[in-house]
Amino acid sequence: MPKEVEPSLNERQFFAKALQEDVRLDGRSLDQFRALELDFGDEYGVSDVRLGKTRILTKITAEVTTPYPERPFEGLFTITTELSPMALPSFEVSRPSTTETLLSRLLEKTLRRSGAIDLESLCLISAQKCWSIRADVHVLSHDGNLVDAACVGIVAALRHFRRPDTSTEGEGVTVYTVREREPVPLSLLHHPLCVTFSVYGEGVLGKEAEAEEKVVVDACLLEEQLREGALTVGMNRHGEVCQIAKLGGVPVDALTVLHCVNVANVKVKEISKFIDSRLQLDAKKRDKGGLMAELSAENDRVS
Repeated sequence: MPKEVEPSLNERQFFAKALQEDVRLDGRSLDQFRALELDFGDEYGVSDVRLGKTRILTKITAEVTTPYPERPFEGLFTITTELSPMALPSFEVSRPSTTETLLSRLLEKTLRRSGAIDLESLCLISAQKCWSIRADVHVLSHDGNLVDAACVGIVAALRHFRRPDTSTEGEGVTVYTVREREPVPLSLLHHPLCVTFSVYGEGVLGKEAEAEEKVVVDACLLEEQLREGALTVGMNRHGEVCQIAKLGGVPVDALTVLHCVNVANVKVKEISKFIDSRLQLDAKKRDKGGLMAELSAENDRVS
């Protein structure tokens, strides 16, 4: 397995010195995200998220299948992640890395276990047929904070997705094409997002540092390599905490956790508004009737 390039001693010392002065390598403040960009594909349910140099493509697909025997009234929702050498040379094909495993688990806890999708609305015929919704997450470029970017991509793609309309008659299910009936949006109960905090203590700042531990939002790849711990807060726009993940590393006191939750509450609301604006813009582009009406009106004025 190719080994990941580790930061040099000069990079470590420069980073520690800057962090002691509350300065980050790219000039951001400690609680500031990188520039977030979001675009949608020609098909419904395809989102392209760019968070700094991190880029993630997410695609939602749906098919009719059989529900689980223990949950006969619910549909299925699964999340798959793919980290290829194209994103980072240290990743290998068909061999999940620790990064990919943690990414899958955090997305699973934040989105599926929190009940983001109304699974009962996906049921077509009890214990026989249901919709299976699948989110494929492809990491195209890795420069840190995959969890937050992937969560934005999945939520945006789910809200953008339209499944084929259906009708049931007895035990038969008819799936209509786009030309026959307009596709139907998914029933989402809430829209949880992740905010990941990187923690730096004496191991990075040094024992002689007067300041206490530093907490940074939206770490880039170098900042992730040097951090001593991470805390991921999953939350929706209403301030409801879906999950808090602290996977190893240096201990974090209760006051720091509360501070992270408060910061996450602000960031989640900002990102949710951004996703709303991008969805509205995409809806206007797809409104061909309205667009054609505007173009014809402009032509009339010109003539």
